[in-house]
Amino acid sequence: MHRTPQDLLPGSLDVLILKSLQASSRHGYDISRWIRDQTHGVLGVEDAALYKALHRMADKGWLTSTWGTSERGRRAKFYELTDAGANALKAETNTWRAFSLAVHKLLETG
Repeated sequence: MHRTPQDLLPGSLDVLILKSLQASSRHGYDISRWIRDQTHGVLGVEDAALYKALHRMADKGWLTSTWGTSERGRRAKFYELTDAGANALKAETNTWRAFSLAVHKLLETG
């Protein structure tokens, strides 16, 4: 059975969400769109998984949220990194870089 990048997404969702919030606050749909756009459509996030991850990270103190108005004039919850979230992003990024490098090295072996 062939696996798609979507199959690999669950273990990387937190770091992708944290990265999407590094520069500015975003609402859920905007986070999902940012991930899709930055990966040229390779990765997409299901709504249920996205919001479950956002709530989990808020519970950890990595995110705060406030209600606001989206670019389409709709009421939306905007998420923003806390200092703990910025630290988690650094740690998660280091972990994923090491993992990615190890997998890449392994795949390049003869």
